[in-house]
Amino acid sequence: MIPRQMARLAQQMSEWFPVVSVTGPRQSGKSTLVRATFPDYSYVNLEDPQIRAAAIDDPVGFLKNRASRLIIDEAQYAPDLFSMVQVLSDERGTTGQYILSGSQNFLLMKGIRQSLAGRVGVLKLLPFSYSEALLAKQDLTADAFMLNGGYPRIYDTVIPAQVFYDGYVSTYLERDVADYLDVRSIAKFRTFISLCAARVGSLLNLTALANDAGITYKTAQSWISILESSYILALLKPYSTNLGKRLTKTPKLYFYDTGLLCYLMGIRNAEQLTLHPSLGSIVENAVIAERLKSYLNRGETPSLFFYRDDSKIEVDLVDITDPDRPQLAEIKSSQTYHQKYARHLKKVGDLLGIGPESQSVILRIEGSYRSGETNIVSLSDELRSMG
Repeated sequence: MIPRQMARLAQQMSEWFPVVSVTGPRQSGKSTLVRATFPDYSYVNLEDPQIRAAAIDDPVGFLKNRASRLIIDEAQYAPDLFSMVQVLSDERGTTGQYILSGSQNFLLMKGIRQSLAGRVGVLKLLPFSYSEALLAKQDLTADAFMLNGGYPRIYDTVIPAQVFYDGYVSTYLERDVADYLDVRSIAKFRTFISLCAARVGSLLNLTALANDAGITYKTAQSWISILESSYILALLKPYSTNLGKRLTKTPKLYFYDTGLLCYLMGIRNAEQLTLHPSLGSIVENAVIAERLKSYLNRGETPSLFFYRDDSKIEVDLVDITDPDRPQLAEIKSSQTYHQKYARHLKKVGDLLGIGPESQSVILRIEGSYRSGETNIVSLSDELRSMG
């Protein structure tokens, strides 16, 4: 098993809360994480039809006849369990009683909000970070990681990425989102996700997206919302504050995993990746996704934005997760540094009060260095630093 960076936080959460929930996309390693972190707990998986039926038919008996320390996998399949988890955990008054995990995050979180608010420590497990993947494959380059993505099965079984994503996309469409939304046309939904991939790094234009997919604006809005809550899509909001400037208000569209993104773009090998016209957006996506993973693995709420104003001044990433150490980054796919890449960093840094020591240009170069006051950071160093 590849050690997960979130394991220590999961253990801490169990010492603080009576219930811990672990959400995240399918195949991100949730079941493996909770079973390895809590080996002494009893385990049930509601994917099993017989176990699920027992939980639905008699939620009271289901819990009372089991150990007081219990992992319930795919807990969202039995919504009435959440109320009984609340009752029993309140009666006992101890921490670390139940570990709930699930992949249909919109359903799992609905049950938590309705019955377990204030009693549950919420964790969000994404696929492997670059640092975690390096433990499985020590010679893994940043480009190879962007291409393959971070889903653990790709590294556990050495399954070709294309074979994995063929099954992943079909399973995800059929079992989770399509069923939940009552999608009438799987083909249209698949087209919609592919159109999202083609627009990665761009401002989200729901009207154009809906028109191109042949669906209504309301349907596109609903599908984006579910894909976001399922940790497939990530929306990066524009930085907004009272600077006396007109700032963009529309978010940018990214994916939580670049392997899935590359698959949807039709990129199948390293040569196709490096020659692809969207390589710059894929590199942007990789940096943003790694920062999201890094903060979530530490239990921190990411505060990531981009900056764009009506003067066409733009910076790819404004990271104010640590308000005492805000950061700016411009992200390029180039393997050569040019001074023009940093031209907006100083302007935006002066506006936001972020000094040059916290400003970076991230490139696909071999090693990091400084050029004047600018930090020139290699993509591999940036991804590794988030581990």
